[in-house]
Amino acid sequence: MDILEGLLHGLEVALSVQNLLFVLLGVTVGMMVGVLPGLGPAPTVALLIPLTFTLDGPTAIILLAGVYYGAMYGGTITSVLLRIPGEAASVVSTMDGHAMARQGQAGKALGLAAIGSFAGGLFATACLILFSPTLADFALGFGSPEYAVLALLGLFLVAYTSAGTTLKSLVAIGIGLLVASVGPDPITASPRWTLGVPDLLGGFEIVAIIMGVFGLSELLVNITESRRPTSVTRTIGRVLPTGRDIADSAGAVGRGSVIGTALGLIPGGGGVLASLVSYGVERRVSKQPEEFGSGVPQAVSGPETANNAASISTFIPLLTLGFPPNGVLAVIFGALLIQGVTPGPELIGDHPDIFWGVVVSMVIGNLVLLVMNIPLLPVFVKIAQIPPGTMATITVAILVIGAYSINGNPFDVAVMIGAGLVGYLLRKLGIPPAPLVLAFILGPIFETNFRRSLVVSDGNITVFASSPVAVALLVVLGVVIVTAVTGRLWRMRSARPGHAGEERARRLP
Repeated sequence: MDILEGLLHGLEVALSVQNLLFVLLGVTVGMMVGVLPGLGPAPTVALLIPLTFTLDGPTAIILLAGVYYGAMYGGTITSVLLRIPGEAASVVSTMDGHAMARQGQAGKALGLAAIGSFAGGLFATACLILFSPTLADFALGFGSPEYAVLALLGLFLVAYTSAGTTLKSLVAIGIGLLVASVGPDPITASPRWTLGVPDLLGGFEIVAIIMGVFGLSELLVNITESRRPTSVTRTIGRVLPTGRDIADSAGAVGRGSVIGTALGLIPGGGGVLASLVSYGVERRVSKQPEEFGSGVPQAVSGPETANNAASISTFIPLLTLGFPPNGVLAVIFGALLIQGVTPGPELIGDHPDIFWGVVVSMVIGNLVLLVMNIPLLPVFVKIAQIPPGTMATITVAILVIGAYSINGNPFDVAVMIGAGLVGYLLRKLGIPPAPLVLAFILGPIFETNFRRSLVVSDGNITVFASSPVAVALLVVLGVVIVTAVTGRLWRMRSARPGHAGEERARRLP
């Protein structure tokens, strides 16, 4: 089945009345989940798994996928209006997005985010259509060395692009790697660092970690600093951006689409890494980087485009390689297994209704989000009118219920609370919490594939350069490291007393 035949088949599947209703249900639930701070798509998708037992394969995945990419935009709303990221991927929007809201430009920020998310979603879906069949054929030659280098590249990228200094990002990454080491050894399965606690035998639950690090820690910051999470103007201003606004953000949207689509392929990447990298890129290409954090539109449109593009492109490794790159896709991986479908290179040929039906539904879902969100954006300003005490109570209730609903285990609630306290401490020390979560995801992927590669090669380190793909990834990794080091040395040189005078003297005739 070629691409055109696949798309026509996907249209037939996605345009059925049942699947159209579940597209609408999925993106609506996703958007509302994104609006509610601390909940996020992963536990919601997990909660909806029992509902899929009575659905056929395409409908089940269409619903769960809609919740995921719908939550990417929903998280923007609370990030802009409340400075609380409803979804981890929207954490960077709390900076410039909320700053724009304080300036009476909340509508502009949310409108640009909606348009960027739509553009990023379409671009990533086009890449999913064009490249997935080829990648599925190529997947059989992709092994542990390539996955190990990919994970290592992701760690270096997040350290290089995160807010704050690289050293502080490395501290957060170190904590994340340490936390990720708790649980079964990936090779021998023997328990590590469990301290005799049975609930630690499987390691920490990633969703509970994310809820605590992002949701609870932000709530604690608001409470301890007596900062109203609803400190935004009561009016959001013009929602539909002007032509000039769109033109000014076109470059950021284009870069965000490419960055998000590319980083969605990286194990552990997804929307969080994509938005962080996009923000870092926009700050570096800007002629006025010092203004970032004070309400720069490109700092909203770029990351929001990237996180939505990444939420779509994460399906590429899942559907073609059988590899879930993040927690949400791991849940969807389980949903596919429940349907009797094994994700991997054979999925496109064996289950074209699932692959092509889901792909076409993503186009429809992104269009629904754009049409539904821009006219209804003024409604969400009512969230900002909730009293701080009420908001705190609601947020805590959602966090506790969400953490408990993951496995029905009170221990996950305790993990969420502990992660929240750690995240709060990191914030007070000026250490960005996002790298911790990314390292928690990427760490086991790197360790498993690194050690597996060494076992297979009898300890020969050259195994990581044994294929053209691995070599190419190592080259990219080297470029990232060299860029980071030279950039640091240049900034240190520029900060030296008398450096500015030396530069002026060289320019004199």
